[in-house]
Amino acid sequence: MKIAGNKLIVECSAYDFKEELEKDPPESWMKSVSAFADGEGGALYYGVANDGTVIGLADPQDTADNISQLIKDHMDPVPVFTLSPETTDDGKVALEVKVAAGGQTPYYYVWKKKRIAFVRMGNESVAADSHQLFNLVLKGSNRSWDSLVSNELRSKHTFNMLEREYNLRSGAKWEENLLNSFGLVTDDGHLTNAGLLFVDQCPIKQSRVYCTRWEGLDKNDTINDDEFQGNLLYNLKMAKNFIKANTAVPWFKLPDYRLNLPEYSERAIEEMCVNHLIHRDYTELGAEVAVNIYDDRIETTSPGGIADSFNLVRLELLKVSSKRRNPIIAEVFAQLEYMEKRGSGLRKIVSETSILPTYKDNRQPYFDSSRSFFYTTIPNVNYGMDRAALESFANSKRPEPEYRPEDEIVLSKNRPDGKDTTQRNRPEVVKTAQTKVGKTAQSIIDILVSNPHCTRAELCFKLSKSDGTIKEHLARLQERGIIKRVGPDFGGYWKVLIRP
Repeated sequence: MKIAGNKLIVECSAYDFKEELEKDPPESWMKSVSAFADGEGGALYYGVANDGTVIGLADPQDTADNISQLIKDHMDPVPVFTLSPETTDDGKVALEVKVAAGGQTPYYYVWKKKRIAFVRMGNESVAADSHQLFNLVLKGSNRSWDSLVSNELRSKHTFNMLEREYNLRSGAKWEENLLNSFGLVTDDGHLTNAGLLFVDQCPIKQSRVYCTRWEGLDKNDTINDDEFQGNLLYNLKMAKNFIKANTAVPWFKLPDYRLNLPEYSERAIEEMCVNHLIHRDYTELGAEVAVNIYDDRIETTSPGGIADSFNLVRLELLKVSSKRRNPIIAEVFAQLEYMEKRGSGLRKIVSETSILPTYKDNRQPYFDSSRSFFYTTIPNVNYGMDRAALESFANSKRPEPEYRPEDEIVLSKNRPDGKDTTQRNRPEVVKTAQTKVGKTAQSIIDILVSNPHCTRAELCFKLSKSDGTIKEHLARLQERGIIKRVGPDFGGYWKVLIRP
């Protein structure tokens, strides 16, 4: 801590000010010690008024001794804490009690017959409910819910969908021992909770996705809705299919190809669905993943907030923690190449949306969280543009190559009028401008508009074509000025050239 004048400048994110020490009972401040240890740590400041003014302690040493003894007597287990005094220019002493984030959660406050664990909610410390207590026990045992072993035997279940997906997406061949490597099956043949979420007939009832297409901008009348219950791969597939069927992709004929102007990025939608299936809190039984489609946006919610607040909080993207609530589930999706291991899913939702043709800065995706739920909102980048505006956008011409005299060639000389006949030697982009592209090339354009980061390997998979064929089509489309590569081969993306 620092003191400027007689004001305390707090450098931690969670803190409480106390004018003096309360000893009988000490719950008013001991609950904060419990909450800090059960969470991300924090500090209490004694001899400080609520507005941060340092009023000082009458006997700092006695206060420090009492705090230390009370924590040792009434906390189980005893968290790691430090006591540090700070003196103002006029001799007033404040005491900092810094509590470290604990590794043996839950940390209970014990007083007479009471034994309570607390958690931090905003600037308050509140008693943990049964659901929070269960998660604190898991955290303290260094385990996650998806790693817990069930009573179900591997021999009674099949993983056909997982095996098929692995063979298609990873480029490797499925082997039975992968179930153990992934953490889906134990050495004695039992399924973990993660394993239950990937078996063909998933028995976990909270593995559900509710999808609704609403009319207008609010939850009034429904246009379409559906509910999917099954393993995670099935839920992902069905959620993506529902979104695709209930969103529009306007298209327009240009001289040489058809241009799609999708409302949403295909990859951003996939990232959103994967993120909510992976990171949802599966210990919460009364809530499921919900996808709500409105005219101007898609909102997806899942149980398991990451903000310590009862209220909805807008998250700053760069400050969102990349901690994984379900590390085994996340590892399987990473092996299937649905996500990257470094936890960049939220940033990818934003970046993939930002390179759509009609994207504007006011249509950037955003993320909210409360104590219990996490929210992803992806705006419709075409919202507010009628068909005439979209058509005008689609018919924007690509720039003609700049005229250069050296591009002209002489076709004939010695004409009766003494003039030569010349023709501009126009680059390929102009020569072929009016020649329509073929079916495969058009399919490539369609994919790259909604998924600019699509790799050559993914194009081969989606179109059932060889690498050589895709490579040749990409080269021709580049020569014609229809697409171009932005950035390096690895890490860059494709841009369909539709505007000057």
